[in-house]
Amino acid sequence: MQRRGTAFNGFTIEARDGSVGRVADFLFQDETWTLRWLVVDTGGWLSGRKILIHPSSLSKPDMAGRAFETSLTKAQVEASPDIQQDEPVSLQMEKGLYGYYGYDPLWGGGLSGGTVFAGVPAADPAAPAADAHLRSMAELHHYDIHALDGEVGHLENFLIDDESWKIDYIIIDTKNWWLGRHVLVAPASIKEINWAQRFVRLDLTCYKIKGSPPWVQTGLVDRAYESLLQAYYGWSRADAVQPALADASK
Repeated sequence: MQRRGTAFNGFTIEARDGSVGRVADFLFQDETWTLRWLVVDTGGWLSGRKILIHPSSLSKPDMAGRAFETSLTKAQVEASPDIQQDEPVSLQMEKGLYGYYGYDPLWGGGLSGGTVFAGVPAADPAAPAADAHLRSMAELHHYDIHALDGEVGHLENFLIDDESWKIDYIIIDTKNWWLGRHVLVAPASIKEINWAQRFVRLDLTCYKIKGSPPWVQTGLVDRAYESLLQAYYGWSRADAVQPALADASK
């Protein structure tokens, strides 16, 4: 089912022997637009330390109880590699996390029901700390959205599939440009993200966006609406995957 990304904010992560913290953010890979890591704030338990947990170790979300169960133990979480605050996750750091937890680096989405993958080799300490193309979902909230011919609003949220953990659409609030209407746009329409100036540029015109099939925030993105949206823009389900975006701020 598709859910807003912010719907999981504050979800408790329940290890086999107790709670380890709450969901604070997601990191997604801009090559596949798949959520790769949950950023978990451990609160007072580990003095506010933040750790990364992979979606493949989680059960299906308990929406009523606002929680995920994980097959990890509190001891495993406590001994996990540190992540550096306010610094991007490097490729070497991500390999270290895969190696420590035994996660599958080729995981392509889908929940494992709490079963952690095994047999992943540890990171090579001599490997270069290259860019892992991991981006913060929280960071992109409220970025301005620019069409090819003008500004159209801001990025309000994401629609993610809680089975595949792919970002299917971004939700754009058009603000005063179009009476505050909300529209859905597939990641394939994103031309660039400027992290320094905090805006997302779409490969679409204002006119094209304004003619988009209407979407009500309280409504579900059912198969009929999705087919209508894809036909209008000429998208397919595969368009949720696109090449990694160039960092326009460099």
